[in-house]
Amino acid sequence: MGRALIRMDRVRKQFAGGTLAVADMSVTIGEGDFVALLGPSGCGKSTALRMIAGLLPVTAGTIAIEAGAGRSEQDLGFVFQEPTLMPWTTVFDNVFLPLRLAGRSREEARPRVDAALAEVGLSRFATAYPRQLSGGMKMRVSIARALVTRPRILLMDEPFAALDEMTRMKLNNDVLRLWAEHGLTVVFVTHSVFESVYLANRVLVMAARPGRVVGDLRIEAPWPRDDGFRADPAYVAQASHVSDTLRATLDGADIDH
Repeated sequence: MGRALIRMDRVRKQFAGGTLAVADMSVTIGEGDFVALLGPSGCGKSTALRMIAGLLPVTAGTIAIEAGAGRSEQDLGFVFQEPTLMPWTTVFDNVFLPLRLAGRSREEARPRVDAALAEVGLSRFATAYPRQLSGGMKMRVSIARALVTRPRILLMDEPFAALDEMTRMKLNNDVLRLWAEHGLTVVFVTHSVFESVYLANRVLVMAARPGRVVGDLRIEAPWPRDDGFRADPAYVAQASHVSDTLRATLDGADIDH
């Protein structure tokens, strides 16, 4: 783990209706980490991610993000479960949006937008509209939009859950490539054991009611990882260990069936 970049100290989130979503969550994420938040539905994974992003206020505790030296642009990129694209405008303009909101002109931003689209393999679709794209392509646009500001931290909230398996595997590889090329720190929410082990160098297993981290598991596997890793006995062993930890969490949790 590199120098501490994100610190969550005894973070608690209770919603107005009384639901305690996250309780006493303390996590340190290092620069360059790829951390997966893994757990069952309703365990507070997405809530924790949104608090890191500043999209939800904490009820108690603190979240601190180490300031980047000399940086003036947005340090956080966020990729939601749904692509959340504007249907009335083009792929280019969807990716341009964060720069436009930051006061950049279209011509000034064009090289940056073109580069982001090239990185996700969508250069030929800059003038297309979201309705003309597949689900995987829409998610690529969403990733390009998150990266166009050149953030240090990329937060991803189950971005591939609704995609078919082949598309999901391809996008997993793309995210690993972008993580390495940009030197990103990634926090990735998933409910898939196999996805968490394939992507992450750390898997934080969360238990529900209230949401809390019950396991911080290092994934000891070499980089770069590719499709061959999925057939490696080490991958299967790591996934089995993570699965056992998650299963113990579920067995001990108070979950409605």
